[in-house]
Amino acid sequence: MTYTITSGCIDILDKSCLEACPVDCIEFEDGRDRMAFINARKCIDCGACVERCPVTAIFAEDDVPHDERTFIDINRLYFRRRNAARRAVQRAIPEVHS
Repeated sequence: MTYTITSGCIDILDKSCLEACPVDCIEFEDGRDRMAFINARKCIDCGACVERCPVTAIFAEDDVPHDERTFIDINRLYFRRRNAARRAVQRAIPEVHS
């Protein structure tokens, strides 16, 4: 199991999770990404990021709320096709923030 960053991170990007991660598996490109993403291949499932997230946007994959489950795929997509993941985040915003 890995962790997933969900919509609560969009346009917040507090970065506390990045500082807490002992294996640097949380990434984003400053000025390009509206949220951070967790690389499931690097994540060691320690949960340090969950404790540090000020907006409760990070969940164990099995615990991601039903209406946020699309972010599991978006986090994975980011590490294969970043621009596609960015578009997916943009498409998800109206659903999440309505």
